[in-house]
Amino acid sequence: MLDDSSPESGLSLRITEIFHSLQGESRTVGIPTVFVRLTGCPLRCQYCDTAYAFEGGAITSLQQILDTVASYACNYVTVTGGEPLAQPNCLPLLQALCNRNYKVSLETGGAMPIDDVDQRVSVVLDIKTPGSDEVARNRFENVSRLKPDDQVKFVICDRTDYEWSKAKLQLLDLASRVNEILFSPSFEQLPAAQLADWILQDSLPVRMQMQMHKQIWGTVAGK
Repeated sequence: MLDDSSPESGLSLRITEIFHSLQGESRTVGIPTVFVRLTGCPLRCQYCDTAYAFEGGAITSLQQILDTVASYACNYVTVTGGEPLAQPNCLPLLQALCNRNYKVSLETGGAMPIDDVDQRVSVVLDIKTPGSDEVARNRFENVSRLKPDDQVKFVICDRTDYEWSKAKLQLLDLASRVNEILFSPSFEQLPAAQLADWILQDSLPVRMQMQMHKQIWGTVAGK
């Protein structure tokens, strides 16, 4: 419980859903995880699979969120969206989760600053490719804020996206900044085998990922 005198005690966020599932992406793929999905996003990526989180949701106190997360008895928590950093109270939520000794990751689309994110959080920074239709929204100054424990993700729609991502990999010297660089084929847009072939041909220092949750459950919300 939060103490009534705590600055966190009166905080609330707009929440689309909180659910327990297997992590489908990132380096913890396959690990049971509690997902806290915040409502709202300033981006409109053409391949977005969570448009239902753009609006609506329910105003939920920080204490209610923490209680719901605790009910799953799970050590891993991912805060996602939408774009979670679009809500200022995402920052104290992340801090509160870390203070309770969860292993916390944050999925962010890269259009919001990550400067004030708790250093204990593993940031999964999605750098938007040209095929996303939101490449102009990338905030590349975020790259200099990345920690070795953070992760960078590229969702790749076609060969143009792949070449662009490969160039950014080198230009931003990402392999020396973070331990995990993720290349993901855009679901139903780019065949996974094609992306795998390109990565192998170029010997890129990346991890290919395929959104395991969609392979298991399809595009069911809350999975």
